[in-house]
This record gives sequence, structure tokens and C-alpha cells, in this order.
Amino acid sequence: MSSLKDLFNPSGIAVVGASKDPTKIGHLVLRNIVEYGFKGRVYPVNPTATEILGLKSYPAVSTISDKVDVIVVSVPNVKVLDVIDDAGKAGVKHAVVITSGFKEIGNVELENELVQRARKYGMRVLGPNIFGYVYTPVRLNATFGPRDVIPGNVAFITQSGALGIALMGSTIQEGIGISAIVSVGNKADIDDADLLEFFDEDPNTSVVLIYMEGVNNGRRFVEVASKISMRKPVIVIKSGRTEAGARAAASHTGSLAGNILIYETAFRQSGVLSVKSVEEAFDFVKTLSWNPVPTGDRVVVITNGGGAGVQASDTLADDGIFLEKPPQDFVEELRKVLPPFASLANPVDLTGMAPEDWYYMSVKLALQNPQIDAILVLYCHTALTSPIGVAKAVARAIEETKISKPISVAMIGGPDAYEAMRYLTTLRIPAYPTPERAAHALAALLKYRKGREYLVKRISKKQ
Repeated sequence: MSSLKDLFNPSGIAVVGASKDPTKIGHLVLRNIVEYGFKGRVYPVNPTATEILGLKSYPAVSTISDKVDVIVVSVPNVKVLDVIDDAGKAGVKHAVVITSGFKEIGNVELENELVQRARKYGMRVLGPNIFGYVYTPVRLNATFGPRDVIPGNVAFITQSGALGIALMGSTIQEGIGISAIVSVGNKADIDDADLLEFFDEDPNTSVVLIYMEGVNNGRRFVEVASKISMRKPVIVIKSGRTEAGARAAASHTGSLAGNILIYETAFRQSGVLSVKSVEEAFDFVKTLSWNPVPTGDRVVVITNGGGAGVQASDTLADDGIFLEKPPQDFVEELRKVLPPFASLANPVDLTGMAPEDWYYMSVKLALQNPQIDAILVLYCHTALTSPIGVAKAVARAIEETKISKPISVAMIGGPDAYEAMRYLTTLRIPAYPTPERAAHALAALLKYRKGREYLVKRISKKQ
């Protein structure tokens, strides 16, 4: 089992630097732990307080009689080493160091001493220079970010603190369910590979998203990422791709961004899906976490707009996915329910006259046909239909068939289309505002399938 098991499943957690002042980070972290509903023991540590948020406060970790698995450290950087010594002697195995003022400002010696001091006690360090971490299966939110993270199956590792906090909020807005959010900051000890090893074993995680500025041990990352990618998709937003970005990364977390071509090659070899933007990453996350992995790459596109179909076809082709003629038995079944002027090629163009029921029947038939591996549904808002009606028609087809196939939906239009997207999102049906984004996200799932096949073949050859 991963050495990080107790970090994510602590029986007791102490917040060192807990404060009565609601503007202090130590107060915010303690409040999030308490109010998000953590069921383990929680200990505020502050030598000048006897009680914080209704909990007994302790002057030091060593004065707590019960077992403490994790300390969250929010004290000035000059006091961190003393905290590590005190907690280490008390048998604490994980230190989550929120405090900044280490390598990111050139204070390399202090950071090295922090790790060496922790290792003396067999303690692992997350951070420093982070906003904390979340693990929803045990209702643990030890961050100073948003509290009400939606539980789900996506683990998010981020090297950026402020961006990570903002993206915590974005997951709530986008309806993306989270198993874990881990801020890694300077990665003085615990790094991406350590966390991937944990999430590989974690039954609550099925997709991992990483915001990465640099890695300390590229060889180990590739080795671990290759292993997990055979079971779970890994998506990486690699920042510092340009010279200007690399300089920014170095001043931000003290990270050496490295040559982007080396990273992209490493990602391809390890089955990692590389993305360039947060928007693209979240698009991929929805499709990869809410859909099954297909058995093949035979895609059928169903649309009421020829232009939307063309744009989607081009996007899929750019991603190496080429549309084939739809299966003949699927076409014959469509002829029974669609008018003669509907185009039964691929894309299947229902035309702008299409009522909601045509979407329902087309999607249902595509789900039932064993020669179709994935479905892309495109809807352009017309006066003849309501976006929410079409969304419900698509959902009804999925619900009635009980057949699980990858599906991606574009709802193109104004506010009503966005409401329909939100409706589909609540049902964990990935929906997007443009045909290009819906197609690109579906292609990511098909790419992941191919990458996984490549990894399995490569490893079996070695054996």
C-alpha cells in the first residue's frame, strides 16, 4: 500500500498555527476541516489559546495525548523547523507545510533542512508553499480554499496555489466531482509520482489531472505514469512551455520548467494526455470521468446543423479520428423514424426541422447498435425546439437503453442552451457550448484508449 495512506486517511490531524482570528490562514484551514465534516480527531495547536472553534487548543503537538497522523503547518518559516522537531518526536508521519518563504524566494538551505529534519523522524513533507489538500471520501478539506467541494472521482494535483484555489471553485461551478485536490507547491519531498502511486491504488479515483510546472525526477514520473495510465487516465497541463513561462515558473515555485519537447515526448511514452489550457483540461476531465472507455473508435455524429457537423468532423480529423460510414443496419432503422430529406451519412444530419423526438430515436438506435463505439450529439438552437427538451431527449435515450457508451454533447446557442448544458452536467453527461470542444473532448477519450493499448503491448513485449 502507498506510504501516503495515512496522509489521506488520518485518524487525527493537528493544525499548527490555528488562530481565533478569522482572517488568518490557520483559522481558515481549521474551519474548513471542521465544517466540511471530517470525522477524525481535530486538534488546534496554538500556545496562546485554550480553545478555538469550540475545540481544545494545545500549546504543542507533543502535548496531544492521542495519535496524530498529520500536521498542517501555518506558522512563519523561521518556526517551521521547531514544529517539525516537536511533531517528529511525537511520532507524526506527515507534515503539510502551507508556509511559504523557502526555495521559491531563494531560501534553498531552509527548504533542504526542512526535508532532512523530517526524514530523521521518518516524516513525509507535502509542500512547502501550498494551500493544503482535500480528500472527499473522508470529508477532509484541509485548505484555505472553497469549502464545499463536490465529491467525485477526479484527483487534482496542482503546483500553483492561487490557480489551484481558483480551480477548486471552478470544479464546483462546472459540476466536476473531486476525490482529491493536492497542492504540491515546491515539491520538496512528496511529488507527482508519489501521489500518482497513491491514486493508482485509490478506489475512489478514476482520473488524475495535474497542473505541472516542472518535475524533480522525470524518469520516475514516466515510470509511475505509465503504470497508472494502463488503468486510469492522467491529464497534464504543462506550464512553462515558453521561455517567458519558464521564467515565471522559476520565480513562482522555484521550479525548473525544462524543455517542453522532452516533456511532451515523455507524456506520449507514458500514455499521459497533455493539454495547453485549463478549459481544455476540464473538457477532457468531464468526458474521461463520466464515460466508459470505448472498445473501438467508430464514432457516429448526430446533428441538426450541417455546419456544426462539418466543424466537429474537422476537429475529430485533426485529432486523428476519421468518421466512417454508419453501419447499414443503423441506417435502415433510422429510415423508419426519420423523413426522407434527413442525411443518413456520417454526420447524421437531422436538419434544422428536427423535433426533440428525432434526437431521442437517433441516440437510442446509436446506443443499441454494437458497431457504434461512441456518439457525438450536436444541437443548434432553433425556434422549433427547446434546448432543455433536446437535452432531456438525449438523457431519456441513455436512461431507457441502460447501455453505457461514450457520449459527448454540444448545445449551441444562448442562455437556454447553457441551461440545457447544466442539466446534462447534473446527470454526468458531458456537454459543451461548441461542436469543436465536444468533439475534441470525445477524441481525448479515444486517444486514451489507443495510448493504453500501446502501453499494454509495449510492456507485454518487455516481459
